[in-house]
Amino acid sequence: MTLQTKTKTAIIYCRISSLKQASDGDGLNSQEHRCRQYAAQKGYQVEAVFPDSITGGGDYLKRPGMVALLAYLDAQSENEYVVIFDDLKRFARDTAAHIALRKELSSRGATVESLNFKFEESPEGKFIETIIAAQGQLEREQNSRQVVQKMKARLEKGFWVFSAP
Repeated sequence: MTLQTKTKTAIIYCRISSLKQASDGDGLNSQEHRCRQYAAQKGYQVEAVFPDSITGGGDYLKRPGMVALLAYLDAQSENEYVVIFDDLKRFARDTAAHIALRKELSSRGATVESLNFKFEESPEGKFIETIIAAQGQLEREQNSRQVVQKMKARLEKGFWVFSAP
């Protein structure tokens, strides 16, 4: 009697935070390439790729790619998937959203894997995951504050910081 191992089916999720990153960089393609390499190394069959070029401001339901990914999982509810993404910061940069999104994926039978983080279901693993998600939120909020401060300083110095009407 031979044991057959079932090939895991993967979905890739890639996200950049702005259209400027899409036009000036290659972040989506680079993330997808790295995730495909990871999937090949693990022996996973990549079935779909869901890109986003918007931040969502902490709300993953404002990201069209993530909404499409969740709908795809709903439509394929008889299948089990592994969702691969490059980094925790590409998944969510808001602690509550991170936890909620993990629950959404889990409720659909999907597991998550990241190239830069090993998920563990132990109490310690969940704690570390929460801390790293909180760090992403801290960075996002600090960056937002700095942008506003610098824009205000430029306005005070007489420069126009907004797009032309």
